[in-house]
Amino acid sequence: MASKKLPSINIDLNALFEDAADQFRGLNPNEPGQWPLLPRLAAFAAVVVAVVAVGWFLLLSDVQTNLDAERGREPALKEDFRNKLAQAINLPELRKQKSQVEEYVTQLEKQLPGKAEMDALLSDINQAGLGRGLQFELFRPGQIVVKDYYAELPIALRVSGSYHDVGAFTADVSNLSRIVTLHNLSVVAPTGRDADSGHLSMEATARTYRYLDPTEVAEQKRAAAKAKGAKP
Repeated sequence: MASKKLPSINIDLNALFEDAADQFRGLNPNEPGQWPLLPRLAAFAAVVVAVVAVGWFLLLSDVQTNLDAERGREPALKEDFRNKLAQAINLPELRKQKSQVEEYVTQLEKQLPGKAEMDALLSDINQAGLGRGLQFELFRPGQIVVKDYYAELPIALRVSGSYHDVGAFTADVSNLSRIVTLHNLSVVAPTGRDADSGHLSMEATARTYRYLDPTEVAEQKRAAAKAKGAKP
């Protein structure tokens, strides 16, 4: 049986290119609907590419910017997650430490007198000096300075007595049940007729502190909020 030969197909590429080029010649831009098929397909493809490009720059570029910003936040978020995970793991220990700190703060607050106890504290300071045989030349409470959670009362002191009595007085003041601190200490020897008396003169500013009652705390908070709201 003789094999059957397939018909040969000859494609003239030059003729195809020439035909395609002819379709793009003499096109009327005002009447694209009358263009040949190939120019219309090419115009359609160009419009699609232009729409995609414009959509990318107008829509997707913002999305890409946001994506880059979120990627930039990723290391900080991971670090924050690690810190919070460590806190969660150590939560019982942290609660125990918090309780210990609260107990310590409560103990410190107990060393601060209230408004009604300030007179008794001033009397204790005075008695500490008299008990050591010191002569008070000046004992003048100053203006109360109100802080965020406590009030501070400065007291100008000037006492005279022997070296050991002055030293014992400062120790007694530091050992009072309430917090009293001495500042700007100045100890001088007597001059003139009292030069041989063996007495010293000590000047200092004693500062004692008291806690604010709930009414004063509320007033402080209102004043702070008002000052914050008044800032430009």
